[in-house]
Amino acid sequence: MIKPIVRDIFFLNQKSEPATQADIQTGIDLQDTLKANADRCVGMAANMIGVKKCIIIVNMGFMSIVMYNPVIVKKDTPYEAEEGCLSLDGVRKARRFQNIEVEYLDGSWKKQRLKLSGWPAQICQHEIDHLNGIII
Repeated sequence: MIKPIVRDIFFLNQKSEPATQADIQTGIDLQDTLKANADRCVGMAANMIGVKKCIIIVNMGFMSIVMYNPVIVKKDTPYEAEEGCLSLDGVRKARRFQNIEVEYLDGSWKKQRLKLSGWPAQICQHEIDHLNGIII
């Protein structure tokens, strides 16, 4: 289901809670909402659609991946980026890492580990920041 985008900074500044298998539908809602906003969005966190759970979706260019309880386990090569966000107006500076490894649970609740670099890594870092109540 396509959900409205939350722009309430107080809500977005709160840390998200761990996701459980009962939250699978939120991942599906993220997919639907990202598709509906594909012209102006490349990733989302569950709190952006009003759900305070650790779930993100990252557009990899050829497909989007939903990650439940994602954690960055490795990162290297820091750089300064400029980012926008559907929940905010304008563009802001952010410190990102060129290469990351992220562990997460997939939609079948199986643990995955993924190496990302460049643009997908930046998107993933932005969305994981959302889960921690960090807004650019």
